[in-house]
Amino acid sequence: METELRTLTARLLAHRSIPRSDVLARRALVDDSFRHALDNRLATVGLQLLDNPYAAHIAVGLSEDMREPVFGQGREYAASNVGLTRDELAWLMVIWALIVLPKRERQVNRRSLHDDGQDDMFGAETPVEHGETVSGALSEASLAADFGNRLGGKTKLNFALGKLARLGFIERRGGQVLEGPLLDVLLDYRILADRVIHGTLADVLAEAGHRLPTANAFELAQDAQAAQDNEDGEE
Repeated sequence: METELRTLTARLLAHRSIPRSDVLARRALVDDSFRHALDNRLATVGLQLLDNPYAAHIAVGLSEDMREPVFGQGREYAASNVGLTRDELAWLMVIWALIVLPKRERQVNRRSLHDDGQDDMFGAETPVEHGETVSGALSEASLAADFGNRLGGKTKLNFALGKLARLGFIERRGGQVLEGPLLDVLLDYRILADRVIHGTLADVLAEAGHRLPTANAFELAQDAQAAQDNEDGEE
């Protein structure tokens, strides 16, 4: 197990993210003893494994108690610890909202991009999908048209997209913006979803004609499960 632990740890540090379908990544997710050893090894250097079952990749990040000692000396830490400006952070949040919020809704409801759910009687029993079957693409031209006047125009958008792509948040293909390996695993949906859906960004997105979920997808799933549990208890 020692060789596998060293290999996985080194790969996480070198590549920043690893697909959850990778053999060693899968072992970290399903083998409790291996995960415990991995967590301990990362903790000794102030790191933790970042994972959620809806993200297609796993990654490493600083433990919470290490964030201030590592990043607290820089003034930019109040806004970003990866060197993003306010405009670039705004673009990141817009892209996250337009890609991850609808994706999570599809994942929780076990639907694909082209499935309205009407023909799937057993959708709730299917595995969670990842990748382009549930994660949509955004047109760079549409982003510029919808939000460029608020966030610096096409030139700033192009620069921001290049930076976000280098950081692993997005991928750019032929004028399209797609989810990158770190977009879903580094940005915490449980914290951000409610703030986006019920915050100022919701109004900005609505003005641009983008529909957002009316509620946090996890809350809807929890409510449905609670209702099902109650029905089962009454039988």
